[in-house]
Amino acid sequence: MTSPAATKPAILSVDDDPGVSRAVVRDLRRRYGADYRILRAESGATALDALREMKLRGQPVAVLIADYRMPGMDGIEFLEQAMDLHPFARRVLLTAYADTSAAIDAINVVDLDHYLLKPWDPPEEKLYPVLDGLLEAWRSSEQRPVTETKVVGNRWSPRSSEVREFLARNQLPYRWYLAEEPEGARLLEAAGADPERCPVVITEAGQTLVQPTDGELAESVGLSTSPTGDFYDLIVVGGGPAGLGAAVYGASEGLRTVLVERTATGGQAGQSSRIENYLGFPDGVSGSQLADRARRQAAKFGAEVITTREVVGLEVNGSARTVRFSDGGRLCAHTVIIATGVDYRRHSAPGVDDFTGRGVYYGSAMTEASECSDHDVYIVGGANSAGQAAVFLSRHARTVNLVIRADSLDKSMSHYLVQQIEQIPNIRVHHRTEVISADGVDHLQRIVLRNNETGVEEKAEAERLFLFIGAAPQTDWLGGTIKRDEAGYVLAGPDLLVDGARPAGWELPRPPHHLETSIPGVFVAGDVHADSAKRVASAVGEGAMAVMLVHRYLA
Repeated sequence: MTSPAATKPAILSVDDDPGVSRAVVRDLRRRYGADYRILRAESGATALDALREMKLRGQPVAVLIADYRMPGMDGIEFLEQAMDLHPFARRVLLTAYADTSAAIDAINVVDLDHYLLKPWDPPEEKLYPVLDGLLEAWRSSEQRPVTETKVVGNRWSPRSSEVREFLARNQLPYRWYLAEEPEGARLLEAAGADPERCPVVITEAGQTLVQPTDGELAESVGLSTSPTGDFYDLIVVGGGPAGLGAAVYGASEGLRTVLVERTATGGQAGQSSRIENYLGFPDGVSGSQLADRARRQAAKFGAEVITTREVVGLEVNGSARTVRFSDGGRLCAHTVIIATGVDYRRHSAPGVDDFTGRGVYYGSAMTEASECSDHDVYIVGGANSAGQAAVFLSRHARTVNLVIRADSLDKSMSHYLVQQIEQIPNIRVHHRTEVISADGVDHLQRIVLRNNETGVEEKAEAERLFLFIGAAPQTDWLGGTIKRDEAGYVLAGPDLLVDGARPAGWELPRPPHHLETSIPGVFVAGDVHADSAKRVASAVGEGAMAVMLVHRYLA
């Protein structure tokens, strides 16, 4: 039987100086000993051993406090490895004044939450306020550790792939077992589940979900799936950078705000392994880290974040704006911001659709990276998302083949990414080339490439094909309620004026605000906006600007 103390979340302090270590633990126990297990270790290696044991036992870790200068393994190295074991633990670095530059670097390297200068006396002023804030953030986070969730499925099952991707994109830890392997078979037998009905998800509490929907998954792991109210000041539809930016600024400025996301916050940017041209992150930041920070920031200011709810319609009901959900529910607000972003276009080559989820993936399926070891993988696309995926997969795959129709990457990819790709020896760029067919038995096994300059066709063995072939706006749900351009992107502001005339049905005495659509009080932000810049920074900026215009509309 597990002791009550073992079930408490842990606060772990790591310092090679016994005197400092005892002092830290003394101060921590005095303040937090009643609610947390206070543990200490005198080396990074010893601390990692303790963290591994807690991981195996499913014991949560709330905060890690590591001294920067430790022999053998410094604090940054320790925190970097600890992230893999307990990614949701808050991370604090103890430094001397001379080491503050290293601490600042660690903010990007290990997603550091805070650094403390030694000495921290008095703790009531310098230690406890920092820890109180971090513990509150850890407790209120939607992404609490669920270390015992198990997913049992088949390697080439599309739904098994979707379940893993859903959990990964929502930063929910899980363990993956193949149904045909001994441990997977034992889990299915214990759960009384039919191997033919995979995937099977076994939650931390022992609940068995057979072929679960995303909504069932979300509810089982504690994600919010229903709003707490019926009427808000602002509904944000879409949880990419633009939507998250709007939620942060809307809630922080006093608007009762709810963000509705179909799958997982972060959008396409959330799938990026490393974004290196986003302001304030000189060493880059992963899309998932950026999305997690933004989501926590929005929640801190009081925004509600609702997942696995698909918006299928928009209505005007007097002064209210109403969004309709696919399950028949609806939600009303004074204003709406459309930030649904874009999705990758489907590839038309014969055979590609047959293997979607069975070797063919749209976007960077991060869960497949570990399966690419010692394999040749192919990526189709020449924009930043394809380049970021190529750099990331090059760490795992034997070779990464980047297939582009153009004669140069410079035409569509940021210069910094082009330079990186040129320096990675196992990335090959196939210019003026496209995939013309895909083939296999139960999964993708080969593709055919054609050089459009020479007309030469070439068969290639390939079990993984990642597609980044342009964007399609997620606006079909709008129907004819909002004016869009021929490609489906939402028109707003000056783009709605034809020869100075306001759009049909516009009854206000003023023209539409810059990001306001053809319906007053409904705004647009991010990639779904016609002629947007298609960059993370500009999407966040438009989300913030849209909130400013919401205030003008409400005034």
